[in-house]
Amino acid sequence: MTLDDILSLSKRKGFVFQSSEIYGGLNGCWDFGPLGIELLRNIKDAWWKAMTYRPDIVGLDASILMHPRVWEASGHVQQFSDPMIDNKTSKARYRADNLIEERILALRNKKKTAEADAIEARLAAVQTNEDYYNIITEFAIPDPVSGTTEWTEVRNFNLMFKTFMGPVEDSGNAVYLRPETAQGIFVNFKNVMDSARMKPPFGIAQIGKSFRNEINTKNFLFRTREFEQMEMQFFIPPGTEGEWFEYWRQQRWDWFLSLGINPENLRRKPHDKLAHYAAAAEDIEFLYPFGWGEVEGIHSRTDFDLGRHQEFSGKKLEYVDTVSRERYTPYVIETAVGATRTFMAVLCDAYAEEHVQNDDGTSEVRNVLRLHPSLAPVTAAIFPLVNKDGLPEAAMKIYTELQRSFRVDYDTSGAIGRRYRRQDEVGTPFCITVDGDTTADGTVTLRDRDTMQQERVQADAIEEIIRRRIKR
Repeated sequence: MTLDDILSLSKRKGFVFQSSEIYGGLNGCWDFGPLGIELLRNIKDAWWKAMTYRPDIVGLDASILMHPRVWEASGHVQQFSDPMIDNKTSKARYRADNLIEERILALRNKKKTAEADAIEARLAAVQTNEDYYNIITEFAIPDPVSGTTEWTEVRNFNLMFKTFMGPVEDSGNAVYLRPETAQGIFVNFKNVMDSARMKPPFGIAQIGKSFRNEINTKNFLFRTREFEQMEMQFFIPPGTEGEWFEYWRQQRWDWFLSLGINPENLRRKPHDKLAHYAAAAEDIEFLYPFGWGEVEGIHSRTDFDLGRHQEFSGKKLEYVDTVSRERYTPYVIETAVGATRTFMAVLCDAYAEEHVQNDDGTSEVRNVLRLHPSLAPVTAAIFPLVNKDGLPEAAMKIYTELQRSFRVDYDTSGAIGRRYRRQDEVGTPFCITVDGDTTADGTVTLRDRDTMQQERVQADAIEEIIRRRIKR
């Protein structure tokens, strides 16, 4: 399975399209098609239920546009930047750290281990943009486009999209599209705690769009300029951060397994270098076609965020116990997962090509998405075997009844085997065929996507059977 396989499937079957494709596309932006939006919605629903269907976490939907001082307090205005470098010949622009990392990978693929180790050691010690520049020039790292080694200096590139509020475009009216959803939670900490009558330990969860003006977008949905995040900030008493960090790192790992993702395609990666405000940090990575990449981060953020917003806003963001009168600024454990990256991970993990034997003894390649039934864009497809003898009417009756509870499809086009293959390729877990016996005894053929086994069941029992199998 390659990234091209996933890209081809995504467009061909209506999972994801290039944004503004008829105009040549907009780099780093993607549109979710009819099947893609259903899969994405199911992933978000699974996360929302896992995080908020419990007594100690509530939800929030904060505005994308926020007061500019929010981003000063969070450090994004001053520090949210990437090291950028341009090649003088091709004019191509790169993140300096990514350019170096890709060179290390290329050298290792060529078995040039000593040089790769030397560059990697230097990269681990980088402190300034000049350090990046020295690595690139001293090791003569070439431009992937032109192959030349003439580079500009490395400079900072702020990743926030800036716009203006009001009729006049001047610095006094500047606002930013949020680069993350977390700050909307932090500035609403007191509002939520008071209105929802919560007290630490408790969490606030949010799903929403974020925007980053990435220097380079790449690898399909992995690095984009517009993406969706699912974040939860868990507010705790100081001194309990160790136990809560361990709790949430396990909870989040288990959630990915509950989606049906193969654990061999997941790994934990503790951070070797911590941010100045962090007590601990760990990523959950997925093995994408291009290699390992972060899909979620779990961070112990101490009281840095609430402390900074107290400082910049002048408002107290503390918890006060009404009985003991104890007062403190809560510490925070953050879980931050990319909805779009999870979508891509689920799609890659489920994709398979396999040789299957037909009834006539021939074999063919079957493309199949082995999605967890609860995530599948279409839960069941209903097929009348032929378009006569009352079969369409019987099939439509089943379709109408099932669509009250599930997303279902109705297909009358082509041989039954071809209809099965179409549904396999988009991950539909169940196919229901209505034939001549249906009108006689009320039974239908129920086919399982993964095993391809077929069984006769009563039509009026289909809904309960599907519900039971989705929960397995």
